[in-house]
Amino acid sequence: MTSPFLGELLGTMTLIIFGNGVVAGALLAKSKGEAMGWVGITASWCFGTIAGIFVATATGSPDGHINPSVTVAAAIATGDLSKLGVYIPAQMIGAFIGAAIVWLHYLPHWAATEDKSLKLACFCTGPAIRDNKANLLSEIIATFVLILVIDAIVSKAVGAAGPFPTGIAPYIIGVIVWGIGLSLGGPTGYAINPARDLGPRIAHAVLPIAGKGGSDWDYAWIPVVGPVIGAAIAAVFVGMVGI
Repeated sequence: MTSPFLGELLGTMTLIIFGNGVVAGALLAKSKGEAMGWVGITASWCFGTIAGIFVATATGSPDGHINPSVTVAAAIATGDLSKLGVYIPAQMIGAFIGAAIVWLHYLPHWAATEDKSLKLACFCTGPAIRDNKANLLSEIIATFVLILVIDAIVSKAVGAAGPFPTGIAPYIIGVIVWGIGLSLGGPTGYAINPARDLGPRIAHAVLPIAGKGGSDWDYAWIPVVGPVIGAAIAAVFVGMVGI
């Protein structure tokens, strides 16, 4: 029953359960994790990335991308576009399902939370200071760094420099995501993954969440377009420098 589509779907779903789950735990009223802070949130996105990659690989994805930005960068780097139509829809669906699971898990807490913006933040990103140009640039830079470092750690040069145990890459990639969240996540909440933002944003729009507000569609294009641009630039740059 395993397949690349199923792998990317389940891997991305796992990522969102960890990631959006920790945001809900930190922001929703009467949660035992309420006010845990940014370090706790970024840590769980790290753990979700690790878990998501392993789930994706175990259930049929040979790549474990769980992020359309990674899929786009790989397509540009290799010239093989065949995975775009398989991976990206699976990632979007998985992100939607993961967000729906988080909604169910915290079901009584939505009504207990008055602030509509906090409820939205449990599903998708938003800017600390709303400035479309700056917010777009932030997503481009953060995703560029993500792709650059991922390509570096899996490069032949790094592998040739010493032993690289099988299965260690997901842990390192998770730490990279953690580091990006701590260093570059402040301006926009570091989507760096169009599926991570758009799938749950759609879930927020359609689920019967108690007392919810709007889904901020005016901003929704930035965490989709910015990561794609950043990934494309990184893929071209990596090719130029020969990583």
